[in-house]
Amino acid sequence: MKGVVAAMLIAALLTCCGVGVAMPPIVPPVQYEQFCEAQKVSGQGVVDVSTSVIDKKIALEYYNVMSGDGDFELDQEHAYSQDADKLKRNVSSVNDGLESNLNLYETTKLTYSGAVPLVGGKYIHSKTFYGGIGADIQEMFAVNEMEKDETSFFVSTTPYNPPNSSPEQLVKDLKAAGRNQTRVAELMGLNPAHLIGIDTKTTFNGTWGTDAKWHKIFYKDIKAHEMFTGKFEAEKLIKFHENPVPEKVKHPCEGIDC
Repeated sequence: MKGVVAAMLIAALLTCCGVGVAMPPIVPPVQYEQFCEAQKVSGQGVVDVSTSVIDKKIALEYYNVMSGDGDFELDQEHAYSQDADKLKRNVSSVNDGLESNLNLYETTKLTYSGAVPLVGGKYIHSKTFYGGIGADIQEMFAVNEMEKDETSFFVSTTPYNPPNSSPEQLVKDLKAAGRNQTRVAELMGLNPAHLIGIDTKTTFNGTWGTDAKWHKIFYKDIKAHEMFTGKFEAEKLIKFHENPVPEKVKHPCEGIDC
């Protein structure tokens, strides 16, 4: 009896957690929300900058913070939209550099020099619990000198108004398209679906590093870690992408009248 109960619990976990099952894109809410911030700052003194965006409706968790005391220049943009059709940007590592529909786009051009280290980090996460793919990327640094040109991007939703369809029907159409990638591309248009990434070029004197992982319980565990201390130049792209076509879920009692 205990063995049967254990098997049922495991089967329930596998089903509810989507183990081995690609997540369909999230249907954007009808009453969508947006946030935009653009700034240029140049000067000398105390620096304290932070931005966070948490949205359970699109499985997004994002933090970007830094603080220091020195010579500082910053040219930065944050753009967020639950309706990805309203946020179009060209990202060199997405769609061959063509325009893409995104839920979050951030770009930073930064220079810093000071006796007090500039300490900060960035965290971007597609949360499985809210329908994301379970991938996250983290950047950390403590530097006395830095020049950085960086772009971050995230999308998890379907097109808001797919041609001759609806977002809800689109999820079903994607499942029907299966391995027909031409059909999938037609359905998604400029929207790359489940995508999370950071593309950076940086030179620094201090400590800088990244951690990236993609985990699905009992099924997938991908980790990448790098940390450098000293004087370095680095170019790095980290990107996680999942095909938007959901797998067929096989329930434990499929074919049985239960």
